[in-house]
Amino acid sequence: MMLTRAGEYAVRCVLYLSLQDRDRIVPKKEIIEAMGLPDAFLSKVAQSLAKSGIIQIRQGARGGYRLTRPPSEINLLQVVEAVDGEIFLNECVMSFESCPRSPFCGVHQVWQKARQRLRDTLAEADFEQLGREELCENKSCSTI
Repeated sequence: MMLTRAGEYAVRCVLYLSLQDRDRIVPKKEIIEAMGLPDAFLSKVAQSLAKSGIIQIRQGARGGYRLTRPPSEINLLQVVEAVDGEIFLNECVMSFESCPRSPFCGVHQVWQKARQRLRDTLAEADFEQLGREELCENKSCSTI
């Protein structure tokens, strides 16, 4: 499974917002410039993030984006699935109906386990933690 471009842009957008004051409406242009995102693509990704309740979009001259909840309550899994849909490694694990061999196939269980581990890993990575790591990386600090 490879993260889509939309998924990558969504992660960058939420990461940038997680580094801002939570009540601040961040202008779209600021995010585009800071994170190197294409304008049209960010608008599309932002709509998906808003529909999933991760960000709020404010229209108009003083418009922009902000997180709807603290970064500690938003994780990578939520952001990726908001734009890419539920993560599956292959059709085999989507449902037993998608693969007639699933009920007796030993490989099915391996795929299922791998999928669950990936989902768990993404769910453990919240944006408060990711934001601290981003700040530390940019400032070359050793501890936070």
